[in-house]
Amino acid sequence: MSTPTRTAPGAVTRAAGWVAPLCWVAVLLDGFDLVVVGTVVPTLQTPEVWGLTAAGATAVITAGLVGMTIGALSIGALTDVVGRRKALIGAVIAFSLLTLACAAAPNAWVFGGLRFLAGIGLGGCLPTAIALVNEFSRRAGRATTTVMTGYHVGAVATAALAIVVVEPIGWRWMFVIGALPALVLVPLMVAHLPESPSYLVAHGRRAEAEQVASAYGLALEDPTAAPEPTSAGTTVRTLFSPAYRRTTLAIGVTSFMGLLLVYGLNSWLPTIMREAGYDLGAALAFLLALNLGAVAGLLVAGQVADRIGSRRAGMAWFAAGAVFLALLSIRLPLAGIYAMVFLTGCFVFSAQVLVYAFTSSNHPPHVRATALGWSAGVGRVGAISGPLIGGALLGAGIAFPWGFYVFAAVGVAGALAFALTRTRD
Repeated sequence: MSTPTRTAPGAVTRAAGWVAPLCWVAVLLDGFDLVVVGTVVPTLQTPEVWGLTAAGATAVITAGLVGMTIGALSIGALTDVVGRRKALIGAVIAFSLLTLACAAAPNAWVFGGLRFLAGIGLGGCLPTAIALVNEFSRRAGRATTTVMTGYHVGAVATAALAIVVVEPIGWRWMFVIGALPALVLVPLMVAHLPESPSYLVAHGRRAEAEQVASAYGLALEDPTAAPEPTSAGTTVRTLFSPAYRRTTLAIGVTSFMGLLLVYGLNSWLPTIMREAGYDLGAALAFLLALNLGAVAGLLVAGQVADRIGSRRAGMAWFAAGAVFLALLSIRLPLAGIYAMVFLTGCFVFSAQVLVYAFTSSNHPPHVRATALGWSAGVGRVGAISGPLIGGALLGAGIAFPWGFYVFAAVGVAGALAFALTRTRD
């Protein structure tokens, strides 16, 4: 296997100066997509626009998530075949163009279709970005969690942006603005984003790999250890080979539970708390506390993961998240509940990112993006399930307190599934 080892800290710092920020912005687009539809759906439901029913709104939201599931599973595997640099740039271009097209959608059917296609493009961003950052970083846990702060910064920024955009100038401008980062990001990626040395070695391009390694302070292992060039089929088969099958399945279950919590909480937590009798004000302020907690938790989780390992940290984070979710069922003063929500965000959202950190560090470079694509893709099924479960509990009138108990049980299941993974020697 041709995993680069780190030899020149100064050169690695220069590499991180481009690789990490560019990938961070790419992941930020995922955070934008997390909340942008939620900010415009109330407008789309008005008679003056499209008069979307509740079922229609659910279909529009789900279309993007289904696209992201397909994108994560397919582009993640293709990344190990066509190259991480090309895959990430292509994913950003596709998502941005299709997001811009959403601004011109004439009706809900076209809008939903464009959201589905944009989701396919966006689905490939996250696994590819994490794979690249880890290869050019000395500390996998901290690198992954730091890059994933972009996800929640994007969510917070988009929610805040909606306040000054949707009502004053119209919902379509949210999608125009969401496409604008590509005008700067894509040229910078083309100019400064390197290709993965491990990918180059795996595909017989040793001379190019040595050039990249020399420029960024990396050292390649003995070329005789390099794997044969891979195809999408062989990388997927590797994940389900006897050596990786148990971990692959456990990672899928853990990601399902993790993203179920992330999307379930972002979709329904404010509504559940209002039903509990809290005067929480605008839902935006509530989601802000949740996602600010996520950013803080990510910064801490990365350091903990680098000390004790991402697997042990992930199990602890899922378990702690389950505890805080259960505690949300206790009625507290307003200041207390905001503090509790902040802590819930710290642990619940970071737990899923630690799954990505473990997946990245626990797989050889030539299948790393495929493994991350599997994790993100199966997790997207949980992302679809979370809002559906929350909506069902609300419809049944038992969201408080049972919604928190259900989510807490999901956190426990995530911790147990994480425990079933095996670390690679």
